[in-house]
Amino acid sequence: MAKAATTAEVKKAPAKAPAKASVKRTKVRNVPFAHAVGRRKRAIARVWLRKGKGEILVNGRALQEYFPVITSFQDSQRSFVAVPMTSDMLADVKVVGGGYTAQASAVKLGIARALLQFDETLKPEMRQNGFLTVDSRTKERKKPGQKGARKKFQFTKR
Repeated sequence: MAKAATTAEVKKAPAKAPAKASVKRTKVRNVPFAHAVGRRKRAIARVWLRKGKGEILVNGRALQEYFPVITSFQDSQRSFVAVPMTSDMLADVKVVGGGYTAQASAVKLGIARALLQFDETLKPEMRQNGFLTVDSRTKERKKPGQKGARKKFQFTKR
């Protein structure tokens, strides 16, 4: 017969930790870094800038791999390429929500804001190029009694 486990033996067994979905980040001390957030429509991009090889990683993938559409790829890296000091930096970006166009604009704004934390003298140049301008246009909500946000149901007289 199999031996039944006593309550003392069950309590001694180590509990298994639940598997975490996110990758643990190691904290590097004495290394300058900057953190900023960029938003566009429903997309939110959190950007960390630190010492690296002059590349951008979006959700753990290379920028070109994450944004295969050429316009989104170019838009997302525009603020990073415009500044010469980024040749020895790594931009680690986490993006959630929205479509690829909104995500690209959120990444651009997040990188520009993070670069300002490193060097405030870049602000006039970035402002002139439009990297710090927030595009606040979002989808308008549907109203009750209407077909959509603006469209109405067809009026019938009789």
